[in-house]
Amino acid sequence: MRMGEILKAKDNQDVVTITPDADVRELVATLAQHNIGALVVSTDGVALDGIVSERDVVRHLHHDGTVINNTVSAIMTTSVQTCSSEDDLDEVMATMTQRRFRHIPVVEGGQVIGIVSIGDVVKHKIGQLEFERDQLDGYINQA
Repeated sequence: MRMGEILKAKDNQDVVTITPDADVRELVATLAQHNIGALVVSTDGVALDGIVSERDVVRHLHHDGTVINNTVSAIMTTSVQTCSSEDDLDEVMATMTQRRFRHIPVVEGGQVIGIVSIGDVVKHKIGQLEFERDQLDGYINQA
């Protein structure tokens, strides 16, 4: 299974972005508005400058109660692990688990074409397991 197949199966394939100079209040509002846990940070809406998540806000809030007055660039992750649409799902899932992050941008030709969450991956894996179970049940019931 390839990451491109996960992207195609998502209900909403839009990539929500925010600029590095946006304030954290706007970040929080955008996360809430779209009911998502992370945003791609991009100056032009296409290139990947970083990623910022709910976790980033919470971690910075713990150290600095005024984080809400900062800009996204002050709390975003700039060294972002990405994948391509051709990358293997199990390998990406292992990387996400080992490195303990929940969102991975899918990049092709230097442009972000999607973002996959660990929830998207788990949903797909459950679907695969249910399909295999149904196939086995059908096989057993025919015998």
